[in-house]
Amino acid sequence: MPIRSYLPIAIAMLSAAGLSFGAAQVAVDRVETGARVGILTALTDGGMNWARVEVDGLQVRLSGTAPDEAARFAALSAAGKIVDATRVSDEMTTQPAQEIEAPEFKIEMLRNLDGISLIGLVPAAFDRAALFDRIGRMSNGAVTDLLEEGSYPVPRGWDGAVLYAIEALERVPRSKVSVTATRISITGIVDSEQVRRRVETELARRVPPGVELSLDISAPRPVIAPFTLRFIASGETRRFDACAAETLESRDAILAVAREIGVPANTRCQIGLGAPSLEWADAVSLGLRALDGLGDGTITYSDADVSLVVPHTVEPAAFDRAVGRLEASLPEGFSLTSVRRPAPESTDTTEGAATRAPEFVGVIHDDGTVELSGRLASDRTRKAVESYAHAHFGARTVTLSARLDDSLPSGWSLRAMAGVDALAHLASGEVRVGPDTLTITGETGIEDAAARIAGLLSARLGSGANYDIDVAYVEALDPMLGIPTPEECVKDLNTVLSVQKLSFEPGSATLDGPSLGIIDQLAEILKLCQEVPIEIAGHTDSQGRESMNLNLSQERADAVLNAILARRVLTTNLRAQGYGEAVPIADNGTEEGREANRRIEFTLILPEETGEAEGDVAPEEAENEQN
Repeated sequence: MPIRSYLPIAIAMLSAAGLSFGAAQVAVDRVETGARVGILTALTDGGMNWARVEVDGLQVRLSGTAPDEAARFAALSAAGKIVDATRVSDEMTTQPAQEIEAPEFKIEMLRNLDGISLIGLVPAAFDRAALFDRIGRMSNGAVTDLLEEGSYPVPRGWDGAVLYAIEALERVPRSKVSVTATRISITGIVDSEQVRRRVETELARRVPPGVELSLDISAPRPVIAPFTLRFIASGETRRFDACAAETLESRDAILAVAREIGVPANTRCQIGLGAPSLEWADAVSLGLRALDGLGDGTITYSDADVSLVVPHTVEPAAFDRAVGRLEASLPEGFSLTSVRRPAPESTDTTEGAATRAPEFVGVIHDDGTVELSGRLASDRTRKAVESYAHAHFGARTVTLSARLDDSLPSGWSLRAMAGVDALAHLASGEVRVGPDTLTITGETGIEDAAARIAGLLSARLGSGANYDIDVAYVEALDPMLGIPTPEECVKDLNTVLSVQKLSFEPGSATLDGPSLGIIDQLAEILKLCQEVPIEIAGHTDSQGRESMNLNLSQERADAVLNAILARRVLTTNLRAQGYGEAVPIADNGTEEGREANRRIEFTLILPEETGEAEGDVAPEEAENEQN
């Protein structure tokens, strides 16, 4: 059959095949589209818009990033409900799991007379047994444990902060201490203003590095007994030796009148507890104005007893008028004693020589030594005054050279003892006791020393006693304000060693003679730093065996510690540590370098955080003799 006869057949067959392929392709496209639409609809309805769907024939591929494994599995399940699950290819990924942020570890420590309560969250790895052991000793075992644990790493600084918080709790028996690794808040009440100042100073000095400290420590109003106010007018000068008020309003009223009559604006008046009348401010104001009108004299209030004393230079008529008005206007319950001192009598003897009035004199020098001289009534009185002075100043610092005089006026011994009491409030100065007056002058580091002395003399000698107080407060002498910081302690110690070389006998740990004077200087500094943790570090050069150098450095550090202890300095805060040749500061290849490496250093011990105590104060170089 000719080829032309087969051509129509072939064309027909090809056409049929093309139609069949096209129909199949359409069918496949419909299947793919239907599957894709169905799966996308299911995913969208399920809130899984993050998923992407690709269909290739009968094969379905799911891709995209699922927020978690549960979402990934939900997408697979949704697709498996539309098409056969075996046709679904999982190409999805999941977002990496985020680390759960550790909570803030915090302890609230509450202490009162009934015991201690602990509330908060602590790391599971924290040594709770050690915490409760120390706190249990502090509270005789009365501890309420409301702490919970968290399985997270112990934050940096946590152990040091908790240790500091425990120390604060020991110092303030009625307190609340909140502690985290970076913040400590202390609220509490102490027994007196003096204790408050000391505690705040100690706590501020010892706060761990990197920790924010908040202090709110209060003290109850001091008890003032007797409740004393003493005001002096002399020429143009107006001042208080002692000023007390029972309330803020009373204090403001007294100071307002005082400023009107010329008292300096920065004058202070202590608020305290005592036994004044409710009309204390009114009574004081009347007395201040009365004395101001007379010009010269003193007015003293001791509870409800009022004493007005003026010199003979005040006109008698003016004195009588002032006393009359004051007596008539003082509130009920106050009693007034008034004295106009007579003019001094002539002291000429028949021979024309002046007769000197007897005196008892006490002097306290800048170095703390005390000299007592003048006259005392009897050997018994002399022994009593000496014992009294020893109790105040120490037996080794007191020299008594008073002579006996049985003609002294009545009450002389009492005045001498009161003078020794007053002298104890001074850093330097003197007290002079005469037949008619007692004067005390000098400098002090006690801010309210004048008020304390006035209250003391008023109580011992009576409100009408004639005494004069001229005491200046010097901030540099204040025993609390003069305490150095831990960094200053270490710097001062190393400064001494940088100026004078601390040396030992060759090859030994025996301090040589000149070094003993240096130890004296170090001991004086350490007396002010007895709560600062300090390391005495011994170092050598690299000559000799390493083990010998290590032992020698330890022995020398111990020798320094023992020498300081021998000077009666508490050393519980000190640690002696030998490092041998391990920490050079210069080249051991030269004599100068070896000389520098043989040394004693003082370093500050910081709260332990990594198992080793580190010092953050770079000490001055301190050289020692050859080993």
